Amino acid sequence: MNRGYIYFLTNRNNRSLYVGVTNDIVRRTIEHKAKINSGFTAKYCCDRLVYFERYERITEAISREKQLKKWRREWKKALVEKENPKWED
Repeated sequence: MNRGYIYFLTNRNNRSLYVGVTNDIVRRTIEHKAKINSGFTAKYCCDRLVYFERYERITEAISREKQLKKWRREWKKALVEKENPKWED
């Protein structure tokens, strides 16, 4: 089965919030921390995993990512704080 994950990354001061999707959350988090790819997360130093959701199918994760990217920051923040109130990596 091709599982999928959506995830939120933030930087040290929680100012930037990135929403992503992957089929391997561990590998992808390591890539972000190592700044392997240039882009938003490297530019804004988003390397702290503060939230994720697991889906049985990658297509479900992709749909959820698209939905979350339309959300207001306050809604995303509330989602993180429900599961991870201290925003720990």
